Amino acid sequence: MFRKLLGIIVLAIIAAPALSASGPWVEGQHYFMIDAAQASSPSEAVPAITEIFSYGCPFCAQFSPTAHQLQASLPAKAQFAYVPASFIPSEDWPMFQRAYCTAQLLGIADQTHDAIFDAVWKSGELAISDPATHRLKRPPPTIEDAARVYSRLTGISVDTFMGTAHSFAVDAKMHAADSLIQAYRVDSTPSIVVYGKYRVNMESVHTTPELIDLVKWLVAKGPK
Repeated sequence: MFRKLLGIIVLAIIAAPALSASGPWVEGQHYFMIDAAQASSPSEAVPAITEIFSYGCPFCAQFSPTAHQLQASLPAKAQFAYVPASFIPSEDWPMFQRAYCTAQLLGIADQTHDAIFDAVWKSGELAISDPATHRLKRPPPTIEDAARVYSRLTGISVDTFMGTAHSFAVDAKMHAADSLIQAYRVDSTPSIVVYGKYRVNMESVHTTPELIDLVKWLVAKGPK
């Protein structure tokens, strides 16, 4: 039920006309504080905006254009990061998390991000459900299937992708992503976190301009 509600909210944000945001923004209503000490170490550079997502999440696919608008709204040199979630194994999220972490290590995550969403939700190369019955595919797409798509998109060999996918470095990145998501107390996607300190309440905003205004306001507050 919650995922259906979140989907309605995301669709409303995407489809709404460009109205000016209302504000002011209130802690506990529009955003929540995160214990930054639990979320990261002092030595880590925390991105200005982090989106927690999964390629297996249809609402993340619908939200992707808004994520690009948020990235474009950032001040110079401020970073936007994606953190892949794995908390719905029945919809193949751990595989997509492994695929994204692999693409990060190979330096191809940014250039393939939108195309992987398309492979899941448009072309069906990595579809998790049957378009006719809407039932989950059994077996679901594998990391080998993902490797073939990444190879088509970038020219990186399937063997290279698979070797990296099963490396200790990717396992470590997956564990770090899970730990960060737990520290951020994120249990749905897409979710937006600012400076590892503020978690946006996606239910409190209803238009894309409203969301961008809220996130820009939180970015302006700074990480301190």
